[in-house]
Amino acid sequence: MNKQGNTYTILYSAVMVVVVAAILAIASVSLRPLQQENIRVDKMMQILSSVHIASTAHDAVSLYDKYITDSYVVDAAGNTTKADAFGIDVAAEVKRDAAERRLPVFVCTLDNGDVKYILPLYGAGLWGPIWGYISVDADGRTLYGSYFAHQGETPGLGAEIGSAAFQEQFAGKQLFVDGEFKPVAVMKKGQKPLDGADYVDAISGGTITSKGVQSMISDCLLPYESFLKSLDK
Repeated sequence: MNKQGNTYTILYSAVMVVVVAAILAIASVSLRPLQQENIRVDKMMQILSSVHIASTAHDAVSLYDKYITDSYVVDAAGNTTKADAFGIDVAAEVKRDAAERRLPVFVCTLDNGDVKYILPLYGAGLWGPIWGYISVDADGRTLYGSYFAHQGETPGLGAEIGSAAFQEQFAGKQLFVDGEFKPVAVMKKGQKPLDGADYVDAISGGTITSKGVQSMISDCLLPYESFLKSLDK
C-alpha cells in the first residue's frame, strides 16, 4: 500500500483513533474504583468539617468511623428509617417535593459525649452548584457548625463561602424564633431580616452566591422541621 496515498492516511488515522479510545476506556474502567473511593473519602471529610473535626485523606475514614456513631433517613413528617444515609444523592432529592424527599441525618458523638446532628445541603450559586453540611446541637435548635463548597464560584467573591471566616458565623445561630422555624438568613452587612430570623453577613461582592446559600439553607432545612422539633422534645 502506498504510504503517501490518501487511503493509507485514512486507515492509519482510523486505527489510531480506535487504539486511543480503547486505551482511554480501559484506563477509565480501571481507575473508577479509585475515583469512587476518593469521592467517598472527600465526602467524609466534608461531613467531619461541619462539626469542626479536621481530617485528611489518610485519616478521614478512621475519624468518620470514630465520630459518626449513627446515620439514618427521615421524612418531612419526622419519621425515621434505618437506611443508607451516606449513599443518598442529595442533589437529586432537592428536585423532589419536600414532602417526598429522603432526608439524610448523620449523628456525631464528640469526645466529651455531646451529640450533634449533621444535615446535608445542596443548591445553586452564580456559576454552578453549591453544597454543604450544617450541624445542629442536640436541642435541634442551635447551629454548631457548617461547611460549604462550590463548583466554580468566583475566587475572592462567591468562592468565599468556603472560607472559615464565612462558615464560622453560623455557630450558635438559632433555627427557631419564638417557637417558629426560621432558617438562618444570609444578609448584606448592616441589614437584618424583617421576620426576626437569625442571620449572618453575606459575602462582600458575592451577592448572588450569598443569596444562593440562603435559598439552599431554607429549601434544604425546611423539610427537617418536624425532625428538629422532635429532638427538642
